[in-house]
Amino acid sequence: MAASDSFRQRPRSEGAKAFLATMSLALVGVAVAFFMVLFYLAQVASAPGPTKGEERARVFEAPRGASMTSLAGKLEKEGFIRNAVAFKAAVRILGLTGMPKAGEYAIAPGASMVEIFDMLRKGKGLQYSFTVPEGFSSLLTMDAMKADPHLVGDLVEAPNEGSLLPETYLFSRNTNRTDLIKRMQDAQQKLLSELWAKRAPNLPFSTPEEAVILASIVEKETSISEEYGQVAAVFINRMRQGFRLESDPTIIYGITKGRPLGRSITRSDIETKTDWNTYRIDGLPVTAISNPGRKALAAVLNPPSSENFYFVADGTGGHAFARSLDEHNENVKRWRSIEQAKAKALAAIEDSPRRE
Repeated sequence: MAASDSFRQRPRSEGAKAFLATMSLALVGVAVAFFMVLFYLAQVASAPGPTKGEERARVFEAPRGASMTSLAGKLEKEGFIRNAVAFKAAVRILGLTGMPKAGEYAIAPGASMVEIFDMLRKGKGLQYSFTVPEGFSSLLTMDAMKADPHLVGDLVEAPNEGSLLPETYLFSRNTNRTDLIKRMQDAQQKLLSELWAKRAPNLPFSTPEEAVILASIVEKETSISEEYGQVAAVFINRMRQGFRLESDPTIIYGITKGRPLGRSITRSDIETKTDWNTYRIDGLPVTAISNPGRKALAAVLNPPSSENFYFVADGTGGHAFARSLDEHNENVKRWRSIEQAKAKALAAIEDSPRRE
């Protein structure tokens, strides 16, 4: 009985061995085929693309929110790759990770699929710049942003005056304007926090917001780097003594809210009371009058020691500073003489006969 059982089981054992052998060969075949496909895809993905021979890089725009399928199709349609299906297969099978980022990309002649995907994945796209000059108002900044063709999105109202940090900001095409505004505000808050923590003791204001307001006035009074501290010291000395700041730019802001006045200040302007006119109000204006830069903020938070209470233009682009009103009045006379001399010289040039 045992022998008979052994005899009957032998064919099944041999059949199982044959089956296993067949399966092993099949698996080896599949593995070989897989590695051949993998090798082929690796070769295709790393081979120079169809733009090889072109003279310069071409720009490819990856739309925001685009799927891998649509991007691959767009790349093929615009001639950057030969086959969209091969591109998607290579990305998946070769284990290339990361989602492409929206933006514009300068793709070099002959760039391979791997190089293109790596560029899109890392977001190494073209960058544009937007500059907010020191002392620029929020209204003027908003106007400039609306005119920039590389930005998108509506700006309903201007950001709070003084909340933007004047700087040059890099961005990708189709960046939303509100997102860029947020970057400017975050940069300003970061810098202000750092400077406020290191401020001088016994300043005549108690909040970072007041520091921004004073810095915005300093920013509009001078564009000379060496004068920021001196101008800040004059205003701080006035505040400590309870004097009015009497800053001409605050008159203008009360009239235009940050746009150019386009004419000289009149006696009527000086006498008109607004929430910003420091000839007519005590202390600081209700808001900043511009977006102050790093130097102006640093100057009001750490002003130099000074006994000056006055300054006036010196006719050369800078200012003459004075401790007393008498000294200041002499500086004013000197400045007026310079201005009168310039006016006479200009009139003489205009009246002189011209050669035909």
